[in-house]
Amino acid sequence: MKILSIQSAVAYGHVGNSAAVFPLQRIGVEVLPVYTVNFSNHTGYGAWRGPLIAPDDVREVITGIEERGAFPQIDAVLSGYQGGVGIADVIVDAVARVKAANPSALYACDPVMGNAKSGCFVAPEIPVLLRDKVVPVADIITPNQFELGYLTGTEPADLASTLDSVDRAHEMGPRTVLVTSVERPDNADGTLEMLAADDTGAWIVATPRLPFKANGSGDVTAALFTAHYTATGSAADALARTASSVFGLLEQTLASGDRELQLVEAQEHYANPRMEFEVRQVR
Repeated sequence: MKILSIQSAVAYGHVGNSAAVFPLQRIGVEVLPVYTVNFSNHTGYGAWRGPLIAPDDVREVITGIEERGAFPQIDAVLSGYQGGVGIADVIVDAVARVKAANPSALYACDPVMGNAKSGCFVAPEIPVLLRDKVVPVADIITPNQFELGYLTGTEPADLASTLDSVDRAHEMGPRTVLVTSVERPDNADGTLEMLAADDTGAWIVATPRLPFKANGSGDVTAALFTAHYTATGSAADALARTASSVFGLLEQTLASGDRELQLVEAQEHYANPRMEFEVRQVR
């Protein structure tokens, strides 16, 4: 499998492509990483160095990959955090060119814009671009519950309303939706849920809620789900494998006491997920 991954990169720590590439490689995926920024570290530290990469320069890198004849071999395009407004056009154009070369290729968009606790943390133009231009051409999207609500103009707050929001997302274009955090009143105490849905049904999985948040975990989640779904076409299987791998990564990171993901140390969780969490069909 080959995945063209258009995302940010950092030298210190693991977010964007610096979080997505190694787990994909560890499960046997050939990754073609294209960087949209090249920062010293993620912006959660409040200070960082390095450049945003101009959209035309990102486009040039993608064109160079195309000129090597790689596009017919690409099985999926993956995009995440979009730092500037010009990157959306570059991504949409790249997806169209890849699909022209390989009509069976999928496009997975992680529509990063914010969360329920902090609200939107991207430029005000980005959520609108994601909703109106990028998500409609995606085959797979991986929003959290807050982002799903923004994209669909809804307020998902329980399982029924989340499923309704997923249906509205399907109407926008994507056939597969992974909701990376489902909050609802009847959640079991101390758990966090993810939900995956496509044309064949919807499934939910609960994992223990760990007492911290690690930057980059969403990037790993989107990458692994994209790869597993592209390989098998099974939302349930992709959900089970992704939940197990990401929980293992987070558990090992928490135990380390480090702020940054223990991405390399946790590699066995990607290669051999324990599959310890039950995936339950809810539709």
